[in-house]
Amino acid sequence: MNTSVSILAEIPEILHQSLQQYLETHPGWDQDGVFTAALSFFLLNCQSSERMNFEDQNSCAKVYLETLFQRSEC
Repeated sequence: MNTSVSILAEIPEILHQSLQQYLETHPGWDQDGVFTAALSFFLLNCQSSERMNFEDQNSCAKVYLETLFQRSEC
């Protein structure tokens, strides 16, 4: 099952400007894809194996890789 959840978040203006510049030069990406990739990558790197079970870790990895490979080059 592939479900989506909307998230409303405030980010620093400088981060927003950097995101806009990136999106302008990488038309294969959109804001949702960048946030999905960034969040899944963050969770993979910041969660220790003891705190994230194997199934959740695999799910994060799957989302991260699918997001990357559904987009054109980074």
